[in-house]
Order: sequence, then structure tokens, then C-alpha cells
Amino acid sequence: MPPTAAASSFTLQRVAGHIGAVITGLDLTRPLPTPSVAELNRALCDHKALFFPGQHLDHHQHTTFARNFGPPTYRPAALHGPHPKGFPHILTVDPDAVDARYGRDFEERYRARWTSPTAGWHTDLTPYPNPPSICILRAATVTSHGGDTCWTNLAAAYQGLSGPLRELADTLTTEHRFFAGCHLSAADPEDRAVLTLNTDTLQIAHHPLVRVHPDTAERVLFVNPASTARILGLTPYESSALLELLYEQMIRPEYIARWRWSPGDVAMWDNRATAHLAATDLAPVDQPRTMYRIAVLGDLPVGVGGSTSQLIAGDPLGSPAT
Repeated sequence: MPPTAAASSFTLQRVAGHIGAVITGLDLTRPLPTPSVAELNRALCDHKALFFPGQHLDHHQHTTFARNFGPPTYRPAALHGPHPKGFPHILTVDPDAVDARYGRDFEERYRARWTSPTAGWHTDLTPYPNPPSICILRAATVTSHGGDTCWTNLAAAYQGLSGPLRELADTLTTEHRFFAGCHLSAADPEDRAVLTLNTDTLQIAHHPLVRVHPDTAERVLFVNPASTARILGLTPYESSALLELLYEQMIRPEYIARWRWSPGDVAMWDNRATAHLAATDLAPVDQPRTMYRIAVLGDLPVGVGGSTSQLIAGDPLGSPAT
């Protein structure tokens, strides 16, 4: 017997001053009625990150829920990373899977090569010209302690800048590429393997530094330390100095919410208006942690003056054929 639709009403409890809300009263394992989807869209635009405790979705249910908001993104296996068999649009987020792809203890080596303490903050897949609009992450196996994820509201961060700096930011364009926030050395064999992988599949996009949110018309500070390589038209020193100022702005505590995971939890965030910081404290915990993420296909970001993001190298994101 097919599942019946879940009730349309839900309750919302805010998490922090500028970002985040806990949603209860919905069963995401069942199809959602159209009014509930519309309400969730509004809540996501308002709060930027939504948290659904204890849902315990399987891969099919996760996919069905995500498709309420658009088609999932798909990247070829060489670029996508590990995924569950039969679900190429779902990314498996697991330290063991990362080690299998990039080499043992890659996460620890990668963090040791960060160019700044902020370099772990990122918006998903911005080296593509059409980054995901929404991302949905669920927890399958969690650690007994540690492993929290943080999100920051980039619309609030933009509004927190002084007027003259906002005016300057509105006019600028940035270049995004993978591993922009860390220094990898071609002299190191393990680093060289990562560099070769990314050179062979070079992916670069140019984005307006400030994008206009397509649903709310908010102006959003669309930079992130992990993938923003430079500001076009500035000298390297000017670009680095201005980006560091913007990174410090975007991770001010008042713009951030932090989520402590429990098994079955689901987090959904507006990738057009947030950045997030994945867990950086898993090595000393030394316990299994497995998450699954679906990214919903997005549009080209549009800047304040109407300019759109441009593909410089590689391909745009697509969705699975089936």
C-alpha cells in the first residue's frame, strides 16, 4: 500500500538570532502535501537552515523529499566522490570514504594546509557556475561527542557591512575553484595526486561577489574561504586583504548556528545564502560517522547589476538522467 500524505502543519522553533529553526510535526518518510512544501520553502527563505530531528530516512525517502524542491545534482563518479549503490546523486560523507579517495588521513593533512583558520567554511560546489540551491544532509551514524556542523547567514553578514563597503562589494566579481583555501605542494606525492585530479578535471567559475537571492531579493555575500580564489581586477594583495575582511565578517558569532547531530537528523540549508563548516574534531574522537547529502540543482547567480555567473573551465552541474 503506498504511503499517505503527511499532515501539512508543523511547528517551528528558532535556533539562533539570525539563522536556523527546528521543524517538528512533519514525517519526512512520507510524501509531503503541496502546502507543506510551500511552507517549508518560506521557512527556509526566512531562517536559511532547517533542522528535522529523528527522521531516519532511507535513500529513497531522502530522494523523494529532496525532489520537492527541484532535481538533484549529479556529477560523474570521478568528481562526485563515494555514493550509495544505485543513488549516484547522493554523496556519502564519511572520513573513511574520503581517505579511500584521497589517501589516508587526508582530512587532517588538508586542514594542516589551510591558508587561514577560516578555510574550512564553504558554500557547496561554487566552482560550478550554477551551484546547488538547497542541500539536504542526513545523519546515519554519529559520534558520541564532537562532529557538530555550523552554518552562517550570508545575507545577514552582507547587511552587517558598512555602507561604503557594501557599495564596493556590489561591483566586484570573484573566481571560484576547488582547494582555493589550502596550499598543496607539487613536491609532496600525496598533495600531487590531489592536484593532478583537480587539474585533469579543472572546474572554475566566476561569480558576482554579491548575489541577489532569487526568492527574497536579499543581497548575499557570495564568497567562501574554501573555494573563492581571488577578486577579479584587484592585485593579489588587495584581493587577499579584502577577502580576509569579508571572511571575518561572515563567521562572526552572531550570524552562526551550530547543530549537534543525533541519528536520523536531517538538516536542510539554503546554499544560495549560507556557508557551513563541517566537523573538524573527528580525528581525536575516532568513531564511525556516516552522513548522506543531496544537493538540489541551482540556477546561475545574478549580481546586483544584473550580471550572471560564468563558466570558465569544466562543465555546469546537471541532474541524473533518471
